[in-house]
Amino acid sequence: MTVHSVSDVNRYIKDLLAGEPVLRGIAVRGEISNFKRYPSGHCYFTLKDANSALKCVMFRSYAGALRFVPQNGMQAVAGGSISVYERDGVYQLYVESLLPEGTGDLALAFEQLKEKLAAEGLFDASRKRVLPAFPKKIGVVTSSAGAVLRDIYRVSKRRWPQVQLVLYPVQVQGEGAAGQIAAGIGFFSRKYPVDVIIAGRGGGSMEDLWAFNEEVVVRAIAAAKVPLISAVGHETDFTLADFAADVRAATPSQAAELAVPDRAEVRRQVENLTGQLTRQMQGAIAARRARLENILQSRVLREPQAMLAERRQRLDFLLAGLQKSAQADMQAKRHRLGLLLNRLAAINPAAVMGRGYGLLTRQDKLITSVRDVAVNDELKVTLRDGSIFVRTLAIKEKGDR
Repeated sequence: MTVHSVSDVNRYIKDLLAGEPVLRGIAVRGEISNFKRYPSGHCYFTLKDANSALKCVMFRSYAGALRFVPQNGMQAVAGGSISVYERDGVYQLYVESLLPEGTGDLALAFEQLKEKLAAEGLFDASRKRVLPAFPKKIGVVTSSAGAVLRDIYRVSKRRWPQVQLVLYPVQVQGEGAAGQIAAGIGFFSRKYPVDVIIAGRGGGSMEDLWAFNEEVVVRAIAAAKVPLISAVGHETDFTLADFAADVRAATPSQAAELAVPDRAEVRRQVENLTGQLTRQMQGAIAARRARLENILQSRVLREPQAMLAERRQRLDFLLAGLQKSAQADMQAKRHRLGLLLNRLAAINPAAVMGRGYGLLTRQDKLITSVRDVAVNDELKVTLRDGSIFVRTLAIKEKGDR
């Protein structure tokens, strides 16, 4: 019996599996578990059903083409070839394609990215900006070869001829399209300022429109510094760009209608406003004319002399009343003054001395009591018509005998 090395056995089994046509280009259905993406970009996971499990590896060259994120518990169909990993002696499925079962990979990728960006707030209504009423310059991010540009130009120029359209030509589908679209939005947002941006393309399949579902495009729209209108596909087509844009247009033609005003409608509005303003001015003038006529018909302007005569008569009455009031007040004050003079005369010392009374002083000090003098004091008696100097001989108080 020949003895073989482990490497020989594993290599032999690998060659057997490689020569089996059934195991090349095989498709395997199962539930994804233990999914892990390494920094190298390679993905490792297991496909399993109720009874068995199959190890799988998807190298970076294939994993980079995935549009959705594989998740544990997801039913999927993996396509590839069965081979042996010689080092561990383990056979596994080398996956070249991976599709979610029950829904397309694009639809799943759409929902996954939509959920992720919505959680970041990129679709919030609070981020939406109002389009300018009268834009002077519009940036258009689309293909230079399609009908979209012609539709936008035709509609916008018909509605608002003075608007300026600036094209940033891009590839709208296929590899590299998303990067070009994002670059065009960034160009108008940061390097060549415009009043509004229109980004879009014509209709097509979900695959054709996919560039407007790429994360780089959605983030570029959310980061734009000017209002942006998305105009992708037809009315029934929705992309993630529509959710991030400030305004979604059902078609490129509608995007032009939303971006610029209608000259005819603006003219009608101006005419209506002009008519309203004219009517308001005419009404105001008529009201002021009527007021002026009322003033001109007033008596003060028609009979000014009569008005002055009435005012003079009223003034005479007021002066007469004032004079009468002043005379009465003066008489009352004279009467009061007379009473005060009579009272003052009654208590006047000169008047009292005129009745035989005198003032007794000693050294100019008034004496009001016998206790204020002593025997032999020299006193002065002031009478009405002169003074008498006396000396005290004796003092007798009231009650003495």
